[in-house]
Amino acid sequence: MTKIIVTGAAGFIGSHLVETLVKQGNEVIGIDVFNDYYEPTLKHKNIAHLQSFPNFTLIDSDIQLLDWSKLLQDVEIVYHQAAQPGVRASWGKAFRAYTECNINATQVILEAAKDAKKLTRLVFASTSSVYGDAETLPTHEEIPPQPVSPYGITKLAAERLCGLYHKNFGVPIVALRYFSVYGPRQRPDMAFHKFFKAVLQDEAIPIYGDGQQTRDFTFVSDTVAANLAAARVPEAVGEIFNIGGGSRVVLAAVLDMMEEVVGKPIKRNHIEKAMGDARHTAADVSKARQILGFQTQVSLRQGLMQEWQWIKALYA
Repeated sequence: MTKIIVTGAAGFIGSHLVETLVKQGNEVIGIDVFNDYYEPTLKHKNIAHLQSFPNFTLIDSDIQLLDWSKLLQDVEIVYHQAAQPGVRASWGKAFRAYTECNINATQVILEAAKDAKKLTRLVFASTSSVYGDAETLPTHEEIPPQPVSPYGITKLAAERLCGLYHKNFGVPIVALRYFSVYGPRQRPDMAFHKFFKAVLQDEAIPIYGDGQQTRDFTFVSDTVAANLAAARVPEAVGEIFNIGGGSRVVLAAVLDMMEEVVGKPIKRNHIEKAMGDARHTAADVSKARQILGFQTQVSLRQGLMQEWQWIKALYA
């Protein structure tokens, strides 16, 4: 039985990861602070069904207040999913939460990890937001990052810290740059959740700008599979990988597909472009394919149908 820590365990991706690991029979310690970035009851709902598993322990605490050297004593793998998310919310007064949760909390874990005897892997959840408006599409990992949001800046800083601790202390880190993850349990501030909820409530969907922006959407189970591979494959240590859906889609076309999924026309309300939003994202995943054996399994249509079923149940 492998002993594993997942930070951000009650979040969107974290809860799916915990569920998979617990069902595989690992001993999992989940850490989450249940802050109010979005409704904490949703996060509690994400992991309520896992509380009955004897091999799962939940710690409700701020990462920076925990005794990490003690926590990491017998731990082999850490999946560091916890972060203050959201590109558009990272401007202004909110920025302090981003530096605390994304940079300082990561440093605390890394500092303890350098002395953790049993640790074989620390998988860090990074983001395509580090690229900003990348000059090359699809974007590969060697492209210089140019974040266009304060959120992207903090995630890049944390990713670079991981690199420093790997280089100087041999901490076995792997960084995964997620591209637009979606699926059941998606955060309420994320596009598809907002769109489907608007459909349910018969409201117009807010579209930033002209709707011609493109994204590389990645289904949550494919993201979980990438994490598991990153923790297992020896050649992954010290590397950064793009984790993307492998198909770049224009937002307007996604809305057309959503109309087919929900079976009715969707009202659209164009509003002005948001600060910090990249115009286009597209992942070159050849490195992840080659080293991690990463292969997406869920098509956008299948994924949207799963998320729609979940949204209907959530707001029923």
